Amino acid sequence: MPYEGSTKTPQTTTPGGRIFYGWYIVAAVFVIQTFSCGLIFYNLSIFLKAFVSQNGFSVTAASTATACFFLSGGMAGLTVGWLIDRYDPRYVMTGGGLLSALALVAAGYVDSLWQLYGFYILFGIGNAAIAVVPGTTLVARWFSRQRSRAIAFSSTGLSLGGIIFTPISVYLIEWLGLGQASQWLALMLILGTLPIAWIMLRPSPASMGLAPDGDPPRRSADGSIAPPDGIAYGEAIRSRFFILFTAAYVFSMMAQVGSLAHQFRLVATRTGDDHTAALAISIMAAASICGRLFGGFILSRIESKSYLIGIFVLQGISFTGFAFAQHHVALFVISAMFGATVGNIQMMMPLMVAEAFGLKAYARILSLSQMIITCAMAAGPALLGFLYQYGGGYHVAYLVITGASVIGLTLLFMAGDPAALLKQADREVQL
Repeated sequence: MPYEGSTKTPQTTTPGGRIFYGWYIVAAVFVIQTFSCGLIFYNLSIFLKAFVSQNGFSVTAASTATACFFLSGGMAGLTVGWLIDRYDPRYVMTGGGLLSALALVAAGYVDSLWQLYGFYILFGIGNAAIAVVPGTTLVARWFSRQRSRAIAFSSTGLSLGGIIFTPISVYLIEWLGLGQASQWLALMLILGTLPIAWIMLRPSPASMGLAPDGDPPRRSADGSIAPPDGIAYGEAIRSRFFILFTAAYVFSMMAQVGSLAHQFRLVATRTGDDHTAALAISIMAAASICGRLFGGFILSRIESKSYLIGIFVLQGISFTGFAFAQHHVALFVISAMFGATVGNIQMMMPLMVAEAFGLKAYARILSLSQMIITCAMAAGPALLGFLYQYGGGYHVAYLVITGASVIGLTLLFMAGDPAALLKQADREVQL
């Protein structure tokens, strides 16, 4: 069911006429994710090429080391979810920002394989603590009926970061070399995330005496603000939907991240121009923004699972396109198609977890699913690197991940109704 299917009129202001503070949370998360994902996630393909061309690592070695980013981030996500449920998320995000900046500075000193692995491990842990899980959890806490719109707006920062910082990173690395460029990138990350987190973010509506969507707070019998509803952690993770939905994302995101890590090199190799490759990444990121905003609009009118099925289909088509495209224009068009799926697939996961299980144990449920998915995603860049080196190039590699996307689509069909457990819990409360 759509998130905004309520008969209540969506509100942007509180009963007193002031702008609901949740929208300030959305704006702050938008800025933080612009800087963090632009300088961390979207730079993975830039660093992969730099480590190969400037530091002398093989494509297979750099691709395999990139997998450590996702493995370490996924494992760290469990701790991040536990901490966010108990403490102010700003403490967690501060640690993540500082650790990511430290890893960026260290990138300029990587000259051996163990250092390359260490860089990606630190980078992955820092990313887990500052990016998707903390930001999405905060926005989900502040909104209920308007959650799809709020997460769509805030998560556009993920893609805007790619548009802004991909060309900046390419230029700085070409001009200054990886060593000096990484220091400037680290400074940008700190200045673009930590001040806004401490000035703007608040842990929950209840911390300000408010309720989601700007509604009057729901009170318990003793007059205190009632805790959020939802499914208990243990029951949620044993459910059919959690297991099959997470498995669907394992295959889909493994394919997506593999493509993201290699897209820059694929376009640069086929066109012979790094700047054309940077433009393709920017087109992909711009399409990701448009896709998220379109999703935030259309999800008030269409069932969320049906929408996600359509996105999975488009992802498979785009991978097939990358397998065969050679010309600049074709690569740009397919990059736009792929970008539309990147934004929506990343946005839909936290939305559907909230729809299925509510907010009672949201951060822990989301972080467990993210951990499983992220560890599997680690195979994506390594798989494409292996297939590129031993399968005769990117043609075979992208056909293989098209198959992974089809498997994900099949599992999504089998997962069932995302809101079945929450509906059952509501009926039991009413009885």
